[in-house]
Amino acid sequence: MRVVIQRVSEASVTIEGNINGQIAQGLLVLAGFTTADTPEDLSWTAKKIVQLRIFSDAEDKMNLSVQDVNGSILLISQFTLYALTKKGNRPSYINAAPPAVAIPLYEQFHQLLEKELGKPIPTGIFGADMKVALVNDGPVTITIDSQNRE
Repeated sequence: MRVVIQRVSEASVTIEGNINGQIAQGLLVLAGFTTADTPEDLSWTAKKIVQLRIFSDAEDKMNLSVQDVNGSILLISQFTLYALTKKGNRPSYINAAPPAVAIPLYEQFHQLLEKELGKPIPTGIFGADMKVALVNDGPVTITIDSQNRE
């Protein structure tokens, strides 16, 4: 799985004119899935996100996690994270898991992330046309690929 993590001072997702989820300080997580993803990938990624030390401590060093600052997470499904752009100008999404595979992975990942964070996590709606608004704090943006654990 692939995720893009953005440290935010606030973020929200709006669907059909209604706010579906919103947070103050925390992380906006965009998550994409492939058919090769395993429960171990989901678990490893959830733990990594919650434990990432990307919030500033009293000395202004990135030493604190989202848990340490009592922050929140907003989770959004994002199949375009698996875009292939090698040929031509129109991205291919053949590596992205189809909805029948991706939806259960997304739901399981959501549950794992809530368990790791210890509180409810608002989300978008899988497959919906979503408007995501955020104030990137820093900016801090990090990508993680569970198949390439660097």
